[in-house]
Amino acid sequence: MSDRPTRHRPHSEAADLDVRTQIASHRRVDPDNWKNIYVIGDVHGCRATLERLLDQISFDPTDLLVFVGDLVRKGPDSAGVLDFVRIHDNAISVRGNNEQGLIDGTKSAPGLDGDDIAYLESFPVAISWDDRLVVHGGVDHRKPLGDHDIDDLLSMRSLTGGGYERPYWFERRRQTPRVFFGHTVLAEPFATPWAVGLDTGCVYGGSLTAYDCANEEFIAVAPPETHKERSDDSIVAPRPELVHER
Repeated sequence: MSDRPTRHRPHSEAADLDVRTQIASHRRVDPDNWKNIYVIGDVHGCRATLERLLDQISFDPTDLLVFVGDLVRKGPDSAGVLDFVRIHDNAISVRGNNEQGLIDGTKSAPGLDGDDIAYLESFPVAISWDDRLVVHGGVDHRKPLGDHDIDDLLSMRSLTGGGYERPYWFERRRQTPRVFFGHTVLAEPFATPWAVGLDTGCVYGGSLTAYDCANEEFIAVAPPETHKERSDDSIVAPRPELVHER
């Protein structure tokens, strides 16, 4: 943990998030406890790629890792990824739609048992600090944070309500808190002052991407192999310039 003096922090809307469920939760963390915070994109059971990324960032006990969810499924080692997070006090994750599917019983993952599913159920749907918010899917700027349900936060993508049809929420967001997200597979990382997209499709042969919050930069590594195929029309080429359009 860091021995830095505690700084005064302005009130954030993220601190008021009240997701409408008795099971899922919002977790608030204190950044003064950590030397740095890294937010990491969708791992999808790719333990070997995660280890490459941790080597790249020189991960140590003074750092906090915050995952955007979808730790599991599709890749070869969901259990290994989950075990890594479970045994590290400085690694936490929000719930993704794949974790939710396992909890609901609509999806399966080889190697995971009932104890693992119970652990996934403990994941919050949102994590925040300062004026930063981590969710898996996204946030609709057209309504207050407290009016979002679990499905919104886990699956948000297009503002039209469809799948891969612009406008995407992150290309229109122009307000705080700054939202870190995964879920939407991007051809490259996305960053504006209001949103940061980190799912660059490591299970599909893309990179695994982290955001270094202290230095405000992306760090990415290539996977050792591709585990799943994905069609080009479901990989989004982000357009940060659209944030300035109305």
